[in-house]
Parts: sequence; structure tokens; C-alpha cells
Amino acid sequence: MVVLVLVIGIVLTAPYVYRYIRQDTTIDFKDFDKDVALLKQANGGKDIEGDEPTSDTKPTNLKLFVFNPNNLPARQWLQLGFNDKQIAIIKNYESKGGHFYRRQDLKKIYGVTDTDYRRVEPYINIPDEGFTSNKLPAGETIELNSADSAKLTKVHGIGPAFAQRIAEYRKRLGGFLNKEQLKEVYGIDSDRYHDIQNQLTLNPSSVTKIDVNHVDFESLRKFPYLTNKQTNAIIQYRTQHGNYRSIMDMGQIAILDEVILRKIEPYLSFK
Repeated sequence: MVVLVLVIGIVLTAPYVYRYIRQDTTIDFKDFDKDVALLKQANGGKDIEGDEPTSDTKPTNLKLFVFNPNNLPARQWLQLGFNDKQIAIIKNYESKGGHFYRRQDLKKIYGVTDTDYRRVEPYINIPDEGFTSNKLPAGETIELNSADSAKLTKVHGIGPAFAQRIAEYRKRLGGFLNKEQLKEVYGIDSDRYHDIQNQLTLNPSSVTKIDVNHVDFESLRKFPYLTNKQTNAIIQYRTQHGNYRSIMDMGQIAILDEVILRKIEPYLSFK
């Protein structure tokens, strides 16, 4: 038993003794990185094994226009917001016999991100695909609260799916008070909003307000800024205390904080 206990003790302590005795060698890449930087500087800022610049920087002076991606000059790819690396990959694809038959083919190019594709997809015009642009001419705009889903598809960056989502959300909301509310529509992120905002105008006076003293639960629950629980609380408080005279009365409802009250006030009518 004594021998067995000693063997177990040796087995358990061996890893710790090994770690104490062995010291791992730390590799310092600082000198190596300095040498690489010097070689690259001597090579004119180019990769050591190639002749092309390795810049990933996107151009800031974007100019979106209808284009055919096949044999598009590099300078026009730059105007569309692609960087040198992406353009080099596209040109290499073409040099090997690659061809864009559909708009979606551009998305398959290595290095082209989803953000890049979403930005330029409405502008891609491949004649063989039978695509004809029905988008807004430069300088024209569409009024956001009055346009139907078909008219919204004329905006560069909005297709049928987004147009339908915008129209449905606008109906639930009662209308948009500011264009930034478009970011609340599923799928419209900051990049897409940036692309479409200047193509839209807004008339907030056309917003349909909710008569909070007469609306029923089913109608109010469709309003996107309120949860079912908050909607029920508004109806129950009105039943118990009578009609609301102002937003201040609604402040008595515990589950409605100041943020929610400020958000919903422009959409409420107290008659």
C-alpha cells in the first residue's frame, strides 16, 4: 500500500515538476516584422512576392451608376467603392475566362462582401440577363409616406422585398416621422439606409394618429412601439380611470417609462 501511494503521488506531481523545470522559448517577431517592413519599403510599398499594391482601403469618393460588370475598367470599379485587391481579383477572374451572366455572380467573387454587393446590386445591368433599369434618374426623389410598394422599388437599393416590408411597417406605424425610422424595418442596416436616404423625402403631416381613448386592444397591439403587455396596461388603465387627457396621464402606468412615452406621443391623439 505504501508503494502504491508513492506511485500515485509521483504520477500526480510529475506534470507540475515538468512545467517548473521546462521553460518555453518565447518567439519574438518584432525583429522579423521590422525586416519585412524595410523590405516592403525598399520595394516601393508593394508585396515582396508580387507587383500589386496590397491596399485594402476603400475609396471615399463613391459614385454609384448603372454598370455592366463584364470588362468594366478598374477606375470605374474604384468609383463604385471597390479597393485595389478586390479589383485585382475581379480582373484575374476575367483574364481566366470568367464572365458575369447574372447580377448574383458578382457576389461569388472572393473578397466581395455582402455589404459591397448590396451597395451596387441595384445598379448592375447585364444586357443578356434581360434587365432594364426602372430606378430613379439622378436628382429625383420619392415621398416616403405616400409611395406604394411598386413606387418604392424605383429607389436604388430597394427591391420588391424591402418595398413590401417598408409599406407594411409604415401601415402599422401610421407613417414615418423621420427617415431614420427606416432602420427599424427588418434588413435595413446603416449601410443600406445611407444609400437610400437621399432618394427619399418625407411629409410627417400625413402621419395617422391613434385615438388612444377609443382604440381597442387588437388595433393598438399592432403599433410596433408597444408590447402586448404595455398595450393591455393602457386599455386597463383607461377602463379604470377614464379617458386620457394627455401623455402625462399615461405616465401613471408603471410599465411605460419616459423613453417609451416620448416615442409614442407623436402618434397619439387625446380627444
